[in-house]
Amino acid sequence: MKRIMLIGAAVAALLSTSAFAQEPKTLLNASYDVAREVFAAENEAFVKAHPGVTIDQSHAGTSKQARAIVEGLEADVVTFNQVTDIDFLVKQGFVSADWQKNFANDASPFYSFPSFLVRAGNPKNIKDWDDLVRDDVKLVFPNPKTSGNARYTYLAATAYAKEKFNGDDAKVQDFIKKIFANTPVFDTGGRAATTTFVEREVGDVLITFEAETRGIAKQYGKDKVESVVPSVSLLAEFPVAVVDKVVDKRGSRELAKTYLDFLYTEEGQRIAAQFGHRVHNEKVAAEFKDQFPQIRLVNVNDVFGGWDKIQKEHFASGAVLDTLYGNR
Repeated sequence: MKRIMLIGAAVAALLSTSAFAQEPKTLLNASYDVAREVFAAENEAFVKAHPGVTIDQSHAGTSKQARAIVEGLEADVVTFNQVTDIDFLVKQGFVSADWQKNFANDASPFYSFPSFLVRAGNPKNIKDWDDLVRDDVKLVFPNPKTSGNARYTYLAATAYAKEKFNGDDAKVQDFIKKIFANTPVFDTGGRAATTTFVEREVGDVLITFEAETRGIAKQYGKDKVESVVPSVSLLAEFPVAVVDKVVDKRGSRELAKTYLDFLYTEEGQRIAAQFGHRVHNEKVAAEFKDQFPQIRLVNVNDVFGGWDKIQKEHFASGAVLDTLYGNR
């Protein structure tokens, strides 16, 4: 009897080892447009801790990424910058409805907000959102139809205008129309907008996530550009999720979850902070505290009533954004 039990245990161990050996050693992370550098660093650290694993990346506007997954892009995980794009995947049957409960902080390992990048010396004296509607200021940010980055810019500017004009919708919409009118170029994604501003030298202000402005300033130097943090902005969470339909097909669920869990570790949080993101880990946040200016952040629930309401009132076909943005 004892011998039979030992043989059974050995067979179970062999089967387990065989199953583990058959598990995929590659993952595809579909991410947002300006996240190349941070995930290159995160992936390098993760692979170092998990020899034999390969993490592939795909970058584009997250709305475009979500559509690509529905159309056949086999991404095991998504690291997006919009809750609505993961909710789109939920509706299409690719992600579980309770995805925000699967990881801490509503499945957002780090965060940022729309901020400004200006020319060296800030020649136009840009300080806050009010300055962006001046006749002498030209802006660069992506197309809000295709970029989650740009949608945050639109929402942050709207939130500022709501406060400034005490909720007067007509004045708020005039404010946003002026911002659109002051923007000569609408690229499809955040990285293309960065190229337009920095390399093509178009415009006076680039509006993008603070993490991106810090990265650009570090890369190009203060003799070319500098960051400006406005008085108030909108909290931009970067939600992550396992793409259930893909991992169940590939058998990669365990690796996918382990990868996303890594973003919450002290090492993963430190890497994110090094690339200009604000993090939730208290120890890491304290280490980088002096590098991040104070700012008042508002959130979509308080200002707009949540993402579902935003989608219906602002981003649906024929909604407010269509009205204000026009046929650009």
